[in-house]
Amino acid sequence: MNWKTALVMGLAVSGPQVASAANGDPGEPAFRALFKQLVEINTTRSVGSCTAAASAMRERLLAAGLPAADMQILAPADRPQDGALIALLRGRDASLKPLLLLAHIDVVEAKRADWKRDPFTLVEENGWFYARGVSDDKAMAAVFTDNLVRYRSEGYVPRRSIKLALTCGEETAEIFNSVDWLIRTHPQALDAAFALNEGAGGELDAHGKPVALQVQAGEKVYQDFSLSLSDDGGHSSRPKKVNPITRLSAALVRIGAHQFPIAVNDAARGYFTAQATQVAPAVAADMRALLADPADEAAALRLWDINPSWNGMLRTTCVATMITGGHAPNALPQQVSANVNCRILPGVPVAAVQARLAEVLADPAIALTPVGEIGTASTPPALTAAILDPIRAVAAEIWPGVAIVPTMTTGATDGRYLNTAGIPTYGVSGMFHDAEGSHAHGLDERIRVRSLLDGRRFLYALVKRYADAE
Repeated sequence: MNWKTALVMGLAVSGPQVASAANGDPGEPAFRALFKQLVEINTTRSVGSCTAAASAMRERLLAAGLPAADMQILAPADRPQDGALIALLRGRDASLKPLLLLAHIDVVEAKRADWKRDPFTLVEENGWFYARGVSDDKAMAAVFTDNLVRYRSEGYVPRRSIKLALTCGEETAEIFNSVDWLIRTHPQALDAAFALNEGAGGELDAHGKPVALQVQAGEKVYQDFSLSLSDDGGHSSRPKKVNPITRLSAALVRIGAHQFPIAVNDAARGYFTAQATQVAPAVAADMRALLADPADEAAALRLWDINPSWNGMLRTTCVATMITGGHAPNALPQQVSANVNCRILPGVPVAAVQARLAEVLADPAIALTPVGEIGTASTPPALTAAILDPIRAVAAEIWPGVAIVPTMTTGATDGRYLNTAGIPTYGVSGMFHDAEGSHAHGLDERIRVRSLLDGRRFLYALVKRYADAE
């Protein structure tokens, strides 16, 4: 989620006016109903169905008048619940590749006993929506579906066709991911000039005022590594000098203490240059210091204390996330293993990171192997004027003075598959969060009601500008 070569600015640009929150919107009740329906369809891996959610959104589009021939739900024969909806609003110029609106409709697991509220019942409370998926990523899925409903109902015919893809498996790509599957088996389904996706939102100050709208282009590479160590064990009353648990633990401490070098790419430079105008003077000074040549490591460490995501934008990171070992409380361990999760900067080979980890482990007895498919790095798409100018224009009408901030996501989105396939993919939502964030993947996931509705207005106008551009 996440994540830029452009001037960072938030200038007003002339253009058609965008309806503000104060003006009201007669279509809002219908959008709320669509959002509620989508959120309350369980799409978890364990018991949910993306196909059910995709079918429900297809019915919404049919009711708006989109021809059935311009929609399809695609899923592997052996995974009927992992359906993705592909829908097309045809444009005037068939020679132009379409604009792709991408959002995943699967969600992370959620246990009712752990939540204050039912995670699969949309709750509106004190200006917030609560439920699993309200932020990640059914907010954008609902808005993009609503866009096509509105465009079709209005009789709007864009210059460039607009393609909607509501996909499955983003949260559990190690099992199945429909974007990856579609690119390999139905490449025309997602073919597009460029795509809009999750990966960036907006930042509110302490008073709830929008101050920075992020535009994500590029993301780090996800790669897990397995570390394992074996021994013949024995009785715990006869301890050996070497114990696999303590030996691997010592190696993990070394990994925890290791810092990969700072490497400020265009995305990070643009991000910190813009953020330095929005933060306290001491923080701004540290941001400028890490952009110097050479970068100030002490400044980077101070910024890490304030926001771990900032550290993630500056360097490759590897962190121990799971450990298992031993077989009985009164026996010496025969086997111990750990998972180390790495988020690798674009342009850094996975093999180079593996080699560095081996050096840090400094123990040839510990087996170090990649888990799953080797992560593939893609070149971050350029933030050209054709991409940024429409964002600036629409943002200036809704949030005058807001800064437009390029960023690179330190997590992972389906954009990694599209960028690798040659489809430039940008994260932009217009949905702002406070410092506490959305609780995505955690308990009581939330999104500010106003942020969702403002994001709806923003994306409605932005998509039109892109679709009608020369």
